[in-house]
Amino acid sequence: MTESKREVERKYEAPSADDTAWLPDLTGVGGIESVVDQGTQDLDAVYYDTDDLRLAGTAATLRRRTGGTDAGWHLKLPLSRDSREEAQAPLSETVPDAIRELALSRTRGTDLRPVVWICTTRRVRQLVGSDGTSLAELSIDSVRVESLLTVGARASWSEMEVELAPDSGPALLDAVDKALGEKGIGRAHSSSKLARALEETGVGTPSVTDERTEAVAPGSAGEEVPRYVNERIHTLVNLDPAVRRDLPDAVHKMRTTCRRLRSVLRSYRSVLDREATDPVREELKWLSNELGAERDQEVLRERLSARIEALPGELVLGAASARLQVWDAGNTSEARLRTLDALGSARYLALLNRLATLTERPPLRAKAARQPREVMAKAILKEYGQLTDRMAYALELPPGTERDTALHEARKAAKKTRYATEPARDSLDKPAKRLGKRVKAVQQVLGEHQDSVVARDALRKVALAAHAVGEPGFTWGLLYGQEQAAADRDERELPSVWDAASRRGLRKALNG
Repeated sequence: MTESKREVERKYEAPSADDTAWLPDLTGVGGIESVVDQGTQDLDAVYYDTDDLRLAGTAATLRRRTGGTDAGWHLKLPLSRDSREEAQAPLSETVPDAIRELALSRTRGTDLRPVVWICTTRRVRQLVGSDGTSLAELSIDSVRVESLLTVGARASWSEMEVELAPDSGPALLDAVDKALGEKGIGRAHSSSKLARALEETGVGTPSVTDERTEAVAPGSAGEEVPRYVNERIHTLVNLDPAVRRDLPDAVHKMRTTCRRLRSVLRSYRSVLDREATDPVREELKWLSNELGAERDQEVLRERLSARIEALPGELVLGAASARLQVWDAGNTSEARLRTLDALGSARYLALLNRLATLTERPPLRAKAARQPREVMAKAILKEYGQLTDRMAYALELPPGTERDTALHEARKAAKKTRYATEPARDSLDKPAKRLGKRVKAVQQVLGEHQDSVVARDALRKVALAAHAVGEPGFTWGLLYGQEQAAADRDERELPSVWDAASRRGLRKALNG
């Protein structure tokens, strides 16, 4: 069982941990009414990582700490420069399974082992506001480290941390930062004690940026496309723990990341060799489908619940709300298990390893050396051409199932076109952004239409289940009619939205 919290802090160099005369009086800074000495804590921590330091390479840390007020296992995952998500588990001799799972997208299943021992003597001060509540904690640390990878490698230093209380805002950190800066106290160059320990004991901190094994021409398509791909891979890795913990919108974001990656690998086959990327695309399709069950159910639940809530009470006959809850509970539980099974599978681990290889050794083709404007414009126009063909076909069909399917295929083509513009925003600048915006508008109308198609199918199934036990079907029929009307509106709106992104709209986007 794990608990989590968001930690927002800044680290500073400290001239000394024993003599603190250098520390300015922070009373009056950012609403601080008083600075209260909380005494000294002795903290003993062993940091764990893989042999090749995969956690440290993504700015994550895992430690087993004793002493202080929060003894136990702590996994810290980066969110931004100043903030991290910290998952905690009770003290045990081995890494808890729940912590191991949250780190899996980074370790990729490789064994964790002790890498650094860090002993800290911490002097704690509470920064207290006018109402007596703690605004932040300031700690001055005397740090002693010993490498467990290199025999005899030791180091020591002093540092200071200022960590916000849960209800405090970043403005306080900025005010304290300014006050410290005026006294010559600067930010620490290392993001964590582990990073500094690895550096000062001679192990070195793995770079959190991409290290490629072959030279890439600066400013080339071979630099820009892999950069975008690597950013999406990092996003997917970072989302994995949030999906496992069922955080809001995490499944949706991870599924969208899979689609973006898969689409861009397809669009830019002229840059990245498809013999290496096509197998990755297939596995991304599999993962997206597994995540899709949970995401689609979430969208349906929100849509249908909102429809029922919007109806006047006299039009909700029988146990319609209860019937919807029963339907949702069964489907949601099954979809959630499908997501977790996918993330716990050997197939997912294999995908993570393939993505890591793609980051470390991008399979560049000869055209990767070319300037990105030419390569990217060609890729975008190719995807746009396929969108044009699908839209023309769909708009010629009469309303019905065949047209619904064709519009769904056009929606997927719109996504591919939009995603193809994203790596090109630095090179093509405003034209790529304008085209992406116009195509997104088409995608949104088509998405609303497809959501209605899916909702109508679900409503029919719920209505049949209700009918089978003698419940009235009036409410379900009414909702079905509303969804049909919404789809009809989308179809009437589509031609004008598409016109803005058609050839005439394309010329405007490219030429401004």
